[in-house]
Amino acid sequence: MKVEIENLVSMTEANQNFSKVARLVDKSGVAVVLKNNSPKYIILDYSQINEQDYAEISEVKKIGKSIIERNINAFRELAKWKY
Repeated sequence: MKVEIENLVSMTEANQNFSKVARLVDKSGVAVVLKNNSPKYIILDYSQINEQDYAEISEVKKIGKSIIERNINAFRELAKWKY
């Protein structure tokens, strides 16, 4: 997804003036809310949601399992770390 700079909104601004965010979404179709100067949330116009753009839960689980299986040694090593 290409995000224009005009579509960026700080978390504080979104919290204090959500109607401004809603108007932005009405105008451009999307707003990206920043948290600590990094993109954190995307707010879309509901009409832009296309169910075909999202994976089925079973497919996501299958992909996740594949990632874990390919990287199991790294995950085991990370599990040993103490923070």
